[in-house]
This record gives sequence, structure tokens and C-alpha cells, in this order.
Amino acid sequence: MSETRHNHHAGAPGHHHTHGPGAGAMGSAFAIGMALNLGYVVAEVVFGLMAGSLALLADAAHNFGDVLGLAMAWLASALALRAPSGRYTYGLRSSSILAALANAALLLLVTGGIAWEAIQRFITPAPAAGFTVMAVALGGVVVNGLSALLFASGRKGDLNVRAAFAHMAADALVALGVVLAGGLILVTGWMWIDPAASLVIGVVIVLGTWSLMRESLDLALQAVPLGVDRAAVLGYLTDLPGVSEVHDLHIWGMSTTETALTAHLVRPGAGLDDALLHGVCEELRIRFSIHHATFQVEDGSDAHPCELARQGAV
Repeated sequence: MSETRHNHHAGAPGHHHTHGPGAGAMGSAFAIGMALNLGYVVAEVVFGLMAGSLALLADAAHNFGDVLGLAMAWLASALALRAPSGRYTYGLRSSSILAALANAALLLLVTGGIAWEAIQRFITPAPAAGFTVMAVALGGVVVNGLSALLFASGRKGDLNVRAAFAHMAADALVALGVVLAGGLILVTGWMWIDPAASLVIGVVIVLGTWSLMRESLDLALQAVPLGVDRAAVLGYLTDLPGVSEVHDLHIWGMSTTETALTAHLVRPGAGLDDALLHGVCEELRIRFSIHHATFQVEDGSDAHPCELARQGAV
């Protein structure tokens, strides 16, 4: 005999999720970040044509990709707020996971392109960067730095926002490298400084992006989110009054900000009353940041054994 109970908090009046800055604040950050970067792309195209700089035109194409990346992250944030439907019973929350994964992959891809270009410049050195290129690159430091700051406050509570922050911060680092390398080339005339600086920056970006990529991939594969101790959750549920066993426990990220849980609780001779259910769900929310919990309560009878328990599902 079993019964299924779940946490009704997600849609109930008076329930609040704590995920850092509000959706409105992040929406403004995405809008301003896209506007700044789009303006910078236009400036790079104009000055690139004026200076006859292929490097600036190529970087303009790269920065336009950043605009598309921000648009994708913004769209995912908006989709995550949509109500569940008959087909998408959890809504479109997981779109934020896909956007974070895509942004991390895009950042690694762009870094690979930078490394390839650096190797080509080692083989065939390019002319030293002029003052125009350095000035525009300095503008990139400002634009991408400001854009990164817009997402700084929300990066710890939302992997999607963290991906946008990483992308903007990496671009600011690249632009700063262009400025410094260009200045050193003008002073020393050493052409190898530009590709060498590009490779160093690429390594720094990959090291900073790898954890983002891994965490995004983990969420996409429904791994237990970082910051949630599965053993501690299992221990808490096992210690509940009357519970003799917990099996088929699953914890996964519904989005980059929300975590869900399902579990079978064996409670011989007793069901899971509403008061206990409310307390368990509240404790899971406070202690483990788990906002959606569903339980199947079983009496452990030999006459009706749980098939999942027999299979050893833990």
C-alpha cells in the first residue's frame, strides 16, 4: 500500500523562491548588455573599415556572436518563468540549463578560434596594431567590463546568468590583452607578443570556463546540483518520525535556479500526514534549497512490495 504526496508550495500563495536578483533586474541587465555590445559591434565595423583592419572586422563578428549569446540567455530566463502546460508539465524551466550549456560551449569555441588565429600569426606575423585598433579595443574593455558587472550580482544564484557573466568577463580580458599587446608591440616592435598574449588569454578563459561547462553539462544530465548534499538529504529523510527506509531518491535541477526531489518513504503503519508533509517540504527548502518535493509513502508490507525497492533503487 502506498500513497503519493508532494510539495504544493511552488504554486501556492505566499510561497517565495529566493534565487538572488529578481527576474526584472536580470531582464534589464540583459537588455542593457545587448545594447552596449551591439553599439560596440557597430563601432568596430566603422573603425575597422576606416583603419582597414581585418582584425577589428573579425572581432566585430565575434562580438555579434556575444549579442546572440546574451539574447539566448535572456530568452531562456523569460521562458523559465512561463507557467506549466499540458505538454510541458514543468514549464520551460530547463531552457536556462540549455542556454548556460550553449553559452559555455560557444565561449570555448570562440577561444579555440582565438588560439588558431594566434598560431597562424606565429607562422605569418601580422603588422603591429595601430593606435586605432588599441583605442577600439580599450572601448571593448569598458563595454564588456560594464556588461559583466551587470550580471555580477546574479551569477552565484543562477548558472545561466553566470554563463553570461563569464562570457562578458572573458571578452573584457581579451580586449585588455589586445590593448596591452598592441602597446608593447608599438614600443618594442616584437611581433610575437600579440599571438603569445592571445594564447595566454585563451588558457585563462578555458580554465575559467571549464567548471561552468561541467556544471551546465551535469545539470543537463540531471545530476545532483552543486551545493546539494545528497547524503545529508537522505539522512534527513531517513530520520523522519516513523520512517524505516528511503529508496528511489532522485535530486535534479529543474532549471539553473530550482531543484526538485522525488523519493519513496517506507513508514510502516502510518501515512504521511499533511502537517508532517508541510514541515518536511519547508525544511528541504530552507536547508537544501529544494523547492519541488514529491514523496511516495509505503507501509513496507510484504504483500505489496515496492518493485523499485526490490531492484535496489537508492
